[in-house]
Amino acid sequence: RVMDLIYWKDTERTGMVFTGLVVVLLSLFQLSIITVISTISLGALCFTVSVSLYYKILHVLNMGDGVPPFKAYLDLDISFSGELADQYTQKVIVAVVSAANSLKNLFLVGNLFDSLKLLALMYLVTFLGDLCNGLTVLIIGVIALFSLPLVYRQHQAKVDGFVAGIQANVDNAKDILHRIAQGGGPTPDTTPGGAKPKTQ
Repeated sequence: RVMDLIYWKDTERTGMVFTGLVVVLLSLFQLSIITVISTISLGALCFTVSVSLYYKILHVLNMGDGVPPFKAYLDLDISFSGELADQYTQKVIVAVVSAANSLKNLFLVGNLFDSLKLLALMYLVTFLGDLCNGLTVLIIGVIALFSLPLVYRQHQAKVDGFVAGIQANVDNAKDILHRIAQGGGPTPDTTPGGAKPKTQ
């Protein structure tokens, strides 16, 4: 369902979700999160109560069957079985432990190059923080989430070629840095099968 939303399989539903997310995030620029949550809750309750009263009035006037308007959602089972809950709990624990180990290795210099890359990234993030706040980045992320996958699907060949070129340059740079860290050395022979004997 999430992928269907991202790829705009159901345009109406995706439009509602996308618009709602952007409106909520934009509201946080002017209002506190408590005000935004309470206002949204108030609007939702006014809507559901009004619709329920309308259906009850129709039932009293013998113009309806008396079925609650949200019965399908009320009957929806969202509970977890014990086994499923254990599986999700284990996945969360594994993810947390893995993230903690990664952070430990990064901040305690388990790998020098990885720690230097994190240092450079954090340095760049400081400039990003001067340009915009976290809420702006979050809004940009939501817009990108609902637009970039669709653009990628429409121009997949061009994007893949561009990414492959960047990856090749990155691999070359990493190879150079790795050889420098090991004290230099001859450039590896890229000819298939190694060096060829010179022909007379």
